[in-house]
Amino acid sequence: MDYVMMLLIESLLTGALQHVNTLLDGLVPIALHAEEYMETLLGINGLSGVFDIFFNFGVSLIILKFLKKGFERYILWTEGDAEIEPMLLLTGFFKALIIAISFPTLYGWLAEIIDDLSHELMTAISSDMATDFTAMIAGIMTAGLFTGIISVIFFVCFFMLYVQFLTRGLEIMILRIGLPLACVGLMDQDSGVFRTYIQKFFQSTLAVLVQIVLAKLGVALMLNAHVFWGVAALLLALRTPRFLQEFLIVSGGASSGGMMNRVYSTARIYQMGKAVFTK
Repeated sequence: MDYVMMLLIESLLTGALQHVNTLLDGLVPIALHAEEYMETLLGINGLSGVFDIFFNFGVSLIILKFLKKGFERYILWTEGDAEIEPMLLLTGFFKALIIAISFPTLYGWLAEIIDDLSHELMTAISSDMATDFTAMIAGIMTAGLFTGIISVIFFVCFFMLYVQFLTRGLEIMILRIGLPLACVGLMDQDSGVFRTYIQKFFQSTLAVLVQIVLAKLGVALMLNAHVFWGVAALLLALRTPRFLQEFLIVSGGASSGGMMNRVYSTARIYQMGKAVFTK
């Protein structure tokens, strides 16, 4: 019975390892630009139009809310404090418009940073890494049935992580689509829903970077016959979103506009540094 199970495990590992080592390539762009890959799979161009629809709707809501707040506050005197400087309302209006309009460009920079970082980190991890699948599988088989079962658990965790990557891509896509609507909250003194919305967005994008690095590390450990360390790396990758949620919190005193300015500054510094070092 043990011999039959070992043969079954060997056949599973032989097919899974070859697939796993190539599955990580290009996974970050899929997670960050899920709509492009789904359009390719479905043979349609409709998903890009969804972004335009929600952008127009969001800008319309920003304008309507600006007119409504101004009318009720300074003409009817029924909303807020009429003694508040109109410049504050005007500043919030332009802030909401600028962020909604510039967000696709800012996101493009952010996606480029995450893609470049993940590629460099994965290259660093996989350098000088053993890729002899035959020897690795032989080592697992000689280690016994228990090690073989742990190896199967590793691949189950990996494919669960792969599905989670696709889910994360859909989540980021929905957050990108709805951001113009969240910008409406920037005209409120507490930034409304925008503050928690942008926090969730950064958590999701940063989770992609951490998870892909942990997945590559897990595969590297697995290829070097460190099965338990590989499983540990994948288990941590699976719980990365919850792990990041424990400390990646936007403080109440930090303004949303200041946060976006820091994102812009970081992206520009990264691009300029990359251009200097690649010359």
